[in-house]
Amino acid sequence: MTCDEAEILLQALIDGELDAGHAREVETHVATCPKCTALLKDYQEMSKAVADAGARYTAPLALRRRIEASLPPVQQPSRRAVLRGFAMGSAVSAIAATGLVAIVLRNDDEMRIQSEIVSAHLRSLQAGHLTDVLSTDQHTVKPWFNGKLDVAPPVIDLTAQGFTLIGGRLDYVDARALGAVVYRRRSHVINLFVAQTASTEHRAAKIETVQGFNIRRWSERGLNFWAVSDLAKDELADFGERFEAAMHAAG
Repeated sequence: MTCDEAEILLQALIDGELDAGHAREVETHVATCPKCTALLKDYQEMSKAVADAGARYTAPLALRRRIEASLPPVQQPSRRAVLRGFAMGSAVSAIAATGLVAIVLRNDDEMRIQSEIVSAHLRSLQAGHLTDVLSTDQHTVKPWFNGKLDVAPPVIDLTAQGFTLIGGRLDYVDARALGAVVYRRRSHVINLFVAQTASTEHRAAKIETVQGFNIRRWSERGLNFWAVSDLAKDELADFGERFEAAMHAAG
């Protein structure tokens, strides 16, 4: 295990989120690495300080009761209103059915893809899975993808903006090979997944939370982008905006 890999997993080790095998690998590395030993100690002291400060807050039951009491009563619809609603629904259902089914299927497909994106992100955090090419040099990472994918993903150095390029790898989502460009923000990993799409339409960025991870997704220049991390939404949004700005600046 390298220091880069251990550093990513130290927080998970402290929080008890690693399985026995990965925990043992990290502990074995830390035992022989003064740098990671010191970093682990810093993280432990930080976690203890947060816990001792009582940063966690649980709202009292009385607050819930006051909120419920302040809500307006729910009125049951009359029989006439219900029947009128059914009549209107029947009149438009034949027209809307095809479009509605298409929207539902499209939403389900997007949710499935995003779930697979999160699974790929989690796999990458396992020891030895984060990068196939380990480099902070964009001119090393980008050529590595050539010949492995139909379109190599854009690789942009954002170190000066606080997002360090780590490297890249091939990954598989929805049974398709795609590129993953990897960045780090402090101890947080950002996987930027990039896949070719038939559409050249620009799709504005949208951030959603899936299984506890934030995903910023957007499309442009015939590529779909998904940036996934446990970073806060505002920081992930900042990453995406800086990446897009750098892409536009590069032409």
